[in-house]
This record gives sequence, structure tokens and C-alpha cells, in this order.
Amino acid sequence: MSKLLIVGTVAFDAIETPFGKTDKILGGAGTYIGLSAANFDIDSAVVSVVGDDFPQEYLDLMKNNKIDIEGIEVVKGGKTFFWSGRYHNDLNSRDTLDTQLNVLADFNPVVPDNYKDSEYVMLGNLHPLVQLSVLEQIENPKLVVLDTMNFWMDNTPEDLDKVIAKVDVITINDEEARQLSGEYSLVKAARKIAEMGPKYIVIKKGEHGALLFHEDQIFHAPALPLEEVFDPTGAGDTFAGGFIGYLARTNDISFENMKNAVIYGSNLASFCVEKFGTERMQKLSREEVNERLHDFKKLTHFETKLD
Repeated sequence: MSKLLIVGTVAFDAIETPFGKTDKILGGAGTYIGLSAANFDIDSAVVSVVGDDFPQEYLDLMKNNKIDIEGIEVVKGGKTFFWSGRYHNDLNSRDTLDTQLNVLADFNPVVPDNYKDSEYVMLGNLHPLVQLSVLEQIENPKLVVLDTMNFWMDNTPEDLDKVIAKVDVITINDEEARQLSGEYSLVKAARKIAEMGPKYIVIKKGEHGALLFHEDQIFHAPALPLEEVFDPTGAGDTFAGGFIGYLARTNDISFENMKNAVIYGSNLASFCVEKFGTERMQKLSREEVNERLHDFKKLTHFETKLD
């Protein structure tokens, strides 16, 4: 069984959308990635940090999903990272109302000894130096996937470049791809980003699906049209967890198999947005996942005669 190491925030979120609002609930990139990857029955662990205000029930939730939490440091007297945001009516844009780094400000990740030989590594959205610190502790990974955002492009570009040069796959959204590359065309953007190091580039386009690039090959996966989108928080992280979770389970990193991984990631992300926070991912059944995969297949499959 392949090992998957995930580094990312385990946090509190407070979310407001046109459909309602929450108080502090479970959030964080590491949480979403872990719960998503847990659908593939793999050996996974999360490296993160929380304060002693973090409820034991949330840690138990991860353990019950067979996520190893030895690498989650609990800081006595510390407070857990907190983010609060309000989404606009289109749910594609949002305002950050509050960000409290708390224990994350001094986070020094320590990879558990039994995960230093992980074949698969998912670097969730964090400071590039934290991501680099994790990579330096891994012995010989088969595949490293990086998720990042425009904040690091603006504030720590040199550190980010160092991480990008060391990874196999980068997952970013279309706006971030354009900023990172300086190109408006996503095809040109992917080519430019590939020159920075990654062999594969995944560009997420929200409700318009995702693009996978490798050399001269391109694959597009649509997003499943949904009647209701309740809360888009964590959808990108859920996509990433499904993507690398599928690759770890199949242990196949060919371009053809990455196409499947993009579909699996998109499939799981479609569930995430149906409830606030991680609520939907906590109660997801294998039957529901498989049924929706059939919906994806019907959406994308067609036959035509070519001359």
C-alpha cells in the first residue's frame, strides 16, 4: 500500500454565503485534502499544527477516517489558525473578514519517522519555506504535488520558485496561473510554468472544470453541473486530495492515469460544495461517489465516426 503524506492547515473557519453563515467550524487545507484522500483506502498522514483549543472530536474524526495524526502538533496554550470569509452572490468571489495565524505563525513541521519514506507527497497551501522544510525530510518520493496561491506569488516569489522547481505537479487556479506565468492564454501559461520545473500542471477553473497539461498533451475535465452550490470553501483542496489519493491508490503516475485522477478530484469536489465546511465530506458514502462518477462519465462520453 502506498503512503501519502499531506502537509497543510488544520484550522477553524467561519463562513458566510448567501445561504447562511456559521460560527467556528472545522476547516483547513490539510483537513479537506485528508478527508478527500481517505476515500481511497490508502495509508495517509497529515502534518500540521493546532492549539489546545482544537476539539478532540475533530482529531478523532480524522483517526476514524484512517488518517494518521501523529504529525499534527498540539501547542499547549496556543490558538488554532482561524479564517473568516464572506462569499458574494455568485460564489466565485469572496471577502476575507479575518485571518488569525496563531500557532501557524511559528509552525516548524516534523514528518513522523514512518512517513519519511512516503511515495506520494501533497504540499497544501502554506508558506513555501514550510513546504520546502517538509520536502527536505522526505527520502525519495515518487510524486510531489504542490498547491499554492497568489498571496505567496506576491509576497515570497523567490521562496515559491524554489519549491516549484522541486515538484512534479502544481495545482493552481486560472487567475494564479496567469499571474505566475505572465501569460493570459492558459496553454502558454502552462508551458511557461513547466519551464519552472513541474512536469504536470493542473489549472482549476471552478465551475468550468479543470485542465491538465503535460508536454504537448492537454486534457479537460468538466465540473459536474449542480442544482445548488452551498459553500465553495475547500473545493480546491478536496480536488487535490481526490487527485493525489487516486494516484496513490493506483500507484500509476502516467498522463493517462492522471486524467482519471482529475475526474476523481472533480467528482469529490462536487460533493464538498453541497454543505458548509467539511460537513458533506464527513458523511460521504462509497455508493454516492460511484453513482456520481457514472454521472461524470455520461457527461463526458460520446461516440463519433471520424473520416
